[in-house]
This record gives sequence, structure tokens and C-alpha cells, in this order.
Amino acid sequence: MLQIKVPTVGESISEVVISRWNKKSGDYVEMDELLCELESDKATFELNAEAAGVLTTKGNEGDTIAIGELIAEIDTDAKRPEGATVPEPKAAAKESPKAETKAEKEDTKTTYASGSAGPAAQKILAEKGIDAKQIVGSGKDGRITKIDALKAELKVTSNETKGRNDRTEKMTSLRKTVSRRLVAAKNETAMLTTFNEVDMKPIMDLRNQYKAQFKETHGVNLGFMSFFTKAVCVALQQFPAVNAYLNGEEIIYHDYCDVSIAVSAPKGLVVPVIRNAESLSLAEIESEVMRLAGKARDNKLSLEEMTGGTFTITNGGVFGSMLSTPIINPPQSAILGMHNIVERAVVQNGQIVVRPIMYVALSYDHRIIDGRESVGFLVKVKQCLENPTLLLTQGTDPNKLLLGL
Repeated sequence: MLQIKVPTVGESISEVVISRWNKKSGDYVEMDELLCELESDKATFELNAEAAGVLTTKGNEGDTIAIGELIAEIDTDAKRPEGATVPEPKAAAKESPKAETKAEKEDTKTTYASGSAGPAAQKILAEKGIDAKQIVGSGKDGRITKIDALKAELKVTSNETKGRNDRTEKMTSLRKTVSRRLVAAKNETAMLTTFNEVDMKPIMDLRNQYKAQFKETHGVNLGFMSFFTKAVCVALQQFPAVNAYLNGEEIIYHDYCDVSIAVSAPKGLVVPVIRNAESLSLAEIESEVMRLAGKARDNKLSLEEMTGGTFTITNGGVFGSMLSTPIINPPQSAILGMHNIVERAVVQNGQIVVRPIMYVALSYDHRIIDGRESVGFLVKVKQCLENPTLLLTQGTDPNKLLLGL
């Protein structure tokens, strides 16, 4: 009997929650097959079978399990069920599937009626009290998928009369950690917010002119995040206090820029880090943003990818936010908030013109960052975005460089 114990997933993590079982007791599992998903207060991890055999689970979904505690057992002496096929190498999957016969299609219809559902679908159906046998599954062998369950839930909801029902859900470990950290940031820092506005026309014109060539050359889209990240790096190097943090009675300064990017993931807000962003090109930043955002959506971010940032950027504009005061991400001392771009009437050279304007906000810890530094930082970000050539000269006017001033 092979014992499966909860592995160590990080120095500061002492327990995890079983968020979902992909297999149940009595199932025959293959080597490396996914058994369950474990959720800590920082990330989600997958636990795979270490051998083939019959599984016995030792906990239910929602249970809290300590690191090193027994979570499952696999009877490696158990025989593979009759009719079960031995998994083929992945390369064999490239073979074209044979066409279904009429009889096989009829078998599939029969399987549909059985109402077999995956764990995610089962949870949705159970919450609404929907009988799985009433649903025709669209998955393999008639399996009810999460999409099938959501459609059934929508149908039930639309047929329900208006009521005053309440629903109670247990907070996830990630949500509890986010809540605790946000409250601590408000209570333990002298947080202030300063605002400015950015004329986004220069950046938008640059993107429109080169976005097709950029995509063809680098294989990634040219977005706003890379410009903001580069502008932030320039400003951080000119205002080092914004890139520092307090450690007791000491101030720790960084000579590098590890920029955290706030991303909305299925289980809550996560903040993966772009390491040494000051040394990356726009294309390299876009590639890293795309990679990290993809892992965040799939709940695949590692602890290392979410820790150690020196400054954070959050973009509420993607949700339509006009203006907000973002909360500092401890132990960092500042965070930049981006917002939506709206055409506004502004005065330039004595004339009223229409420009695409974005409001930006810098929340900062006044214990370490003075008003002059916070305002100067945000002004430098604004200057770099409204004159992108400054990103090539580390924020220095190219004319001054030419004149040696």
C-alpha cells in the first residue's frame, strides 16, 4: 500500500485545503494521473498519483490538511480492471480517431442518459438540486461538463420566481489571505494617494503604427502594460524611495525593479512578478505578462512567481474603472493604478482639443515616501508615456543628452 502525503509547497505554508478531488475512493488510477487540487493561502497545486493502483482517499473537498499528513493511499497490488486499457504514450494520440458507427453513436446516447458528471459539474448541480440524469452531456462518452452544468443552472435560475434567498459560502484560503493583507495595509501604513492624468495619444499612435509589425516580429501583441512597466522602471530608478520598503527601523532600497502585475484569477486576485523589468525590452515584458497571466487564469502560478516584487501595477481600467485609490501590496511601499481611457476635452497650447485621457493614481506609504517624491514619480511616469522616446534615454530629454546638459 503506497501512502500519499501532502507535499511541502512553500516555507511559510503549514496546511492546505482540498479544493477538488478528480478521483474518488475505489477508482483505479494510473501513474502520474491527477488525483486532486490543493489550495493554499497563496496558490493552487496539483497532486498526482505516484503509482498505478486502486485509490483510497483520506479527506473530503473543503477539508484542511496539514503538510505531511496522509491524504490518500494507493493499493499497488490491485489488478487493473478488466477491459481497462493501458495508457498509451502521448505521441500515439496523434493518430486519427476512427469514425463512429451507428451502433457506437447509439451507445453514446445511452451513456448520455447515465448522467456521469465531473467534479466541477457535480458541485454546480448539487448547489441547484439538479438531477444529472436529466442532462445530456456534451463531453467524451456523454460526460456532463462544467459548461453543461452552467447551462442547466441558467435554465433553472431563469424559471425561478423572484425570491429572497440567502447563500453561505466558506471563504477560500486565498480570499482570507487577501482580506488579511488588505486590512493590514490600511491599518499599518500611512497610506496616501496622488493623482494625475496622461494623454495616451502618443502611445496609441505608436501602437497603431507598429502593432502589426511588432506582432509579426516578436509573436506577441503590443499592449499598454509594457509601456507602463518601462515608464515605472524609469521613475523608480530616479525616485528610489518608491522602490524601497521598511524593515523595522531600516529602509531597504532595491537597485532592480521587480514589478508585480495584479491579475484577476478565477479564485481571486493574484500578483505575479516580472523580474528585472528595467532590463527587459517591450517585447520581453509583453511575453512575460502573457505567460504569467495565462498561468494565473489556469491557477498554475508558483509561489516564487508571486513573491518578491518591489512595486505593483494594477489595471482597473480593463473593468471600466474611471478612478480609484489602490491599496499598497505589503511589504512594498507604493502601487500604481491604471484606469480606463476616455476622450476628454483638454486645453493644449491655448486650444480646446479632444484627447484620449487616462487617470492614474499612486498610493504610497508616507512613512518612507515624501509628497515631493510621490508627485515627482507620477509626473515622470506621465512624461515617459506622453513622450515615449524618453523610455530609450532613461527619462532624460534627448536634446539635453545631445547638448551634454
